[in-house]
Amino acid sequence: MKRNKTVLLLAVTTAMTAALAACGSEAGPEESKPAPVGQTGETGGEASADVTFPLKETVTLKAVAHRPPLAPSDFNQQPLIQELESKTNVHIEWDTVGEADYIEKRNLLLASGSLPDFFFSGRFSDSELVRYAQDGTLIPLDDLIENHMPNLKAILDARPDIKAQLTAPDGHIYSLPQGEEFGSGQEEIGANPDFLYLNKAWLDKLGLEVPKTIDEYTEVLRAFKTRDPNGNGKADEIPLTYIDNFWTGDIGVLFGAFGVPDKTYRPNNPTYIDHLNVVDGNVQFAPQQEGYKQAVAYLHQWFAEGLVDLEAFTHDYDTYFARGKTEVETIGSLIWWDKNDVVGPERGEHWVLVPPFEGMVVKWNNGGGFGRDGVTITKDNEHPEITAAWLDSFYEPTVAAQARFGPIGVWFDKDASGKLVQKPVDSPGEFRQSSAVSNGIGLLLYDHLDKVDYIEPRAAQRIKDSVEIYVPQMEKERFPNIFFTEEELKTIERLKPDISAYVNKMRAKWLLEGGVEAEWAEFQQTLKNMGIEELLQVHQAGYDRYLAAQQ
Repeated sequence: MKRNKTVLLLAVTTAMTAALAACGSEAGPEESKPAPVGQTGETGGEASADVTFPLKETVTLKAVAHRPPLAPSDFNQQPLIQELESKTNVHIEWDTVGEADYIEKRNLLLASGSLPDFFFSGRFSDSELVRYAQDGTLIPLDDLIENHMPNLKAILDARPDIKAQLTAPDGHIYSLPQGEEFGSGQEEIGANPDFLYLNKAWLDKLGLEVPKTIDEYTEVLRAFKTRDPNGNGKADEIPLTYIDNFWTGDIGVLFGAFGVPDKTYRPNNPTYIDHLNVVDGNVQFAPQQEGYKQAVAYLHQWFAEGLVDLEAFTHDYDTYFARGKTEVETIGSLIWWDKNDVVGPERGEHWVLVPPFEGMVVKWNNGGGFGRDGVTITKDNEHPEITAAWLDSFYEPTVAAQARFGPIGVWFDKDASGKLVQKPVDSPGEFRQSSAVSNGIGLLLYDHLDKVDYIEPRAAQRIKDSVEIYVPQMEKERFPNIFFTEEELKTIERLKPDISAYVNKMRAKWLLEGGVEAEWAEFQQTLKNMGIEELLQVHQAGYDRYLAAQQ
């Protein structure tokens, strides 16, 4: 299936990255002087002893990178990368790969031994990090961070929680962090990545109200299907569209109407919370719960009546976003991160959020603001110190912001104080895909807000909506982003992929064809035979250890 797919105590600025932050502006005499990597103007940190930018001679590094769907194939076309090369004299030969093919391409390179100097967005799962670290393919980054990455070192010194999240069970760091800090706990922006939106213009035309229960929503879907709300005399309305089993936009959020929300997956990460909930300290697997069966049986009726977009099982970004932008509007409701991505800002004016239904349990995802699936450096890299120093640029706030969103003059302007402020942008989700270099590197933290206004208006609104509308009915516990032990990872790697694939296959089958009641007992026995109890024991042990560490 094709897939194209979110509190620093010290403010740190290197002389080199300060110049970078002025992307598009003219450098003054002081900015143009060669600056030692690691010199931190505000904290007085020591410079890297053996790497000084710009280098006297050009060094070329080879990088493999995941490419945002709308980004240019050669990152050297990006203004930020061009500016970085001019300030460092480090040239990157980019091999960029789209979402659908990235993991396959990365794995082929690993298997062949034809390695780049670094994976700019490695996207390694925890088990893969451990495996490739043990065989020497990926090198430890601890000493490089300590000696050549003053921006990142300052972050990790000030935020031991981030450092703990990065550190593998053997005590080393093998990948760089990436992410943005938007809220915390249940109010974190990724706590619920699935918002249900409804076409209010169609409701008004048909004299209907925003539904308060799952049964009322069913009647709305039926009305959209049969009463020609778009007025073209054709039966072309799609009452509900979504993307099946994706990190955002999945129908599993509606399972919460039956008490058991079904968490969605994170690509290539078998340690993600796929189908996991926590209730009273006990880790539970949603497909073993009675509410899960009830949800699948109920939602099958929608498919049987033609109320749901069958393309949900094959959508990618492009096809999903096109669904809401047809000349004649055909969509009645959708599940996604932001309605405007799908229907566009003009139509988005008449789309509204649907609050959780009465008695509905809203899922609490563990997406969090930070990931440990960022940049990795390989054993074939002959210039690891230069590479680390170059990568450290992306941990200066203004550079991180430009890499993750877009350059100055495109996504950001500078105010009188030098702070980066966002420019008005239509359809920011799509625009970011073309203007950002990567979302696989750089950290933006709350204490960076004095330097970068990185919380775009739609993100601020999303947090506000989530807090006011969803948090009151959200799960009280979640499964956190745990870095498991080596033995635990082996168990997860052995059991989780097959179990998840089986569950996802059966969920799709039951939604489309029905039969969950007749096959439920056999399904439960198959899960046991596949090792679900052992898998849950590993997750429970990790969760208990996580709780103990907080005390």
